[in-house]
Amino acid sequence: MPQLQTTPQKDRPWLFRTYAGHSTAKASNALYRGNLAKGQTGLSVAFDLPTQTGYDSDHELARGEVGKVGVPVSHLGDMRMLFDDIPLDRMNTSMTINATAPWLLALYIAVAEEQGADIAALQGTVQNDIIKEYLSRGTYICPPKPSLRMITDVAAYTREHLPKWNPMNVCSYHLQEAGATPEQELAFALATATAVLDDLKGKVAAEHFPAMVGRISFFVNAGIRFVTEMCKMRAFVDLWDEICRERYGVEDPKYRRFRYGVQVNSLGLTEQQPENNVYRILIEMLAVTLSKRARARAVQLPAWNEALGLPRPWDQQWSLRMQQIMAFETDLLEYEDLFDGNPAVERRVEALKDGARAELAQIDAMGGANEAIEYMKSRLVDANAERIGGIEAGETTVVGVNKYTQAEASPLTAGDDAIMVANKDAEADQLSRLEAWKAGRDADAVSQTLEDLQSAARSGVNIMPASIAAAKAGVTTGEWGDTIRAAFGQYRGPTGVSRNPSNRTEGLEELRARVDAVSDKLGRRLKFLVGKPGLDGHSNGAEQIAARARDCGMDISYEGIRLTPDDIVAAALEEEAHVVGLSILSGSHIELMGDLMEKMRAAGLGHIPVVTGGIIPDDDADALRAMGVAKVYTPKDFELNRIMDDLIELVDPQDVAAQ
Repeated sequence: MPQLQTTPQKDRPWLFRTYAGHSTAKASNALYRGNLAKGQTGLSVAFDLPTQTGYDSDHELARGEVGKVGVPVSHLGDMRMLFDDIPLDRMNTSMTINATAPWLLALYIAVAEEQGADIAALQGTVQNDIIKEYLSRGTYICPPKPSLRMITDVAAYTREHLPKWNPMNVCSYHLQEAGATPEQELAFALATATAVLDDLKGKVAAEHFPAMVGRISFFVNAGIRFVTEMCKMRAFVDLWDEICRERYGVEDPKYRRFRYGVQVNSLGLTEQQPENNVYRILIEMLAVTLSKRARARAVQLPAWNEALGLPRPWDQQWSLRMQQIMAFETDLLEYEDLFDGNPAVERRVEALKDGARAELAQIDAMGGANEAIEYMKSRLVDANAERIGGIEAGETTVVGVNKYTQAEASPLTAGDDAIMVANKDAEADQLSRLEAWKAGRDADAVSQTLEDLQSAARSGVNIMPASIAAAKAGVTTGEWGDTIRAAFGQYRGPTGVSRNPSNRTEGLEELRARVDAVSDKLGRRLKFLVGKPGLDGHSNGAEQIAARARDCGMDISYEGIRLTPDDIVAAALEEEAHVVGLSILSGSHIELMGDLMEKMRAAGLGHIPVVTGGIIPDDDADALRAMGVAKVYTPKDFELNRIMDDLIELVDPQDVAAQ
């Protein structure tokens, strides 16, 4: 009698997420509920830059930044509105928040209590990874030591009160965005995790420590070289198991499991032929889903048009459907690991592990991740320079960018609504509600809880109870941030860009000769001031522009991120700059550049050419040029030498006189 065929037992799929949040808490809430109705199984909250850096929406530095790259959350009322009609005890929420992680978690807990939820049932993650902020993303507030203390305060608090919560999500995503090689991504992320666990050992009882190791999660990046990326994930699994076993003596295998979520690479999304990005996103998802042993626990995919501007709900839906088709229509989840025993995979995994171990040994010799921040930053800047150089030279092919560039116009990008435009009234609405919130609170309760918060920060007791009390009293994000700044001080991370020229001068001979000639005409070395106004911390582009200008022979001044227009004008005066270059990727270019250009003219610097770069729609580029901005660059302008050529022409006295 023939055997009945049995249906293979399927694994449970990963969590389906979409990284989302914009304009206001009310608009973001509607987006979340819509995505959940479409089959999304977890939330991934994007916060705007003022919220990420501990400022209220009405702060000077927040101008033009409110609601641009995420949702503004200035107080308990905003958090309440953000999760209206979303039961938090039945939700798995990832909050991409770092410097203000204790505060946003405090607000989340306060809202959950208002909903009547059992706090112990809450599931989710706060990213809470400051070290990668120093290296790549820039939304840090305080110096490394107190920042590490607050990370482990959150971990210790969740162990006692939120046992299902992931208190720290080691984020290597932005390391790859900053140019990290796979070996560097492995090593720098694992070094961050060990720095946190080494500090946490003193805050929890020994019998609870293995379970806390098991609550550490990771957030990674998957690039287009999907075989290498899949091998990287298998290497992560092995190395983390090795560290947990050998460094921390964790015996239970379930606490040594490498648990990670992923967003596939946004850096590789192209402005040119953007429809090709759909293929890139799908291929990159394969790296983190094909291998069962190294499969992601949660996946969020960017939208195909993110190199152009804000994705619409339809664009996000397209990426969600990609996940659902992979999980439910294919037979991927029916099989054991497809790569176990594959000799090519095993060789690549072992090579990645060896490279990562060498980097880890170097970092350990320097005293750990906190002490090695400057070293790691410089390694990332150098690696990114190599990556960009490979694209410029044609050694790395990017379809539609440096090869196969002839193409039909894309109907997907046609029309006025091809990308979502930020609501121009959202900032005014947020400011109005913030003013009303401050006016309606109990001022004495606010004052008392802020005193208690400062006392907790200075005394060394866990920061979370005082933060939760402050949240319930109506304290704002900016007030919490100011209290933390007063207690711990502020910090400026290393730029990774030395003023000394590198050895990477091949192919720059003609540019160097032109810089020398123009400098002779000017009577001193051509001075190029590079800056990042506003709160945007994505400094990769600015670093590469500054480094290439330096290697071309220019005298550069680059002080890093988070500068006000007044800071930039003062630096232009002090440095006697010949040209100013500004990088803004948060979408606040119109407001910030308008303010800057007015102040440059008022200071008598209207003759100095100003160039800017970012994700800038064509209409905005026209508006910037109308303000007097000399050149506007977007992601399609990947040839740095061409930008250098433009800068020299702008400054050359002969060319200026002829204009």
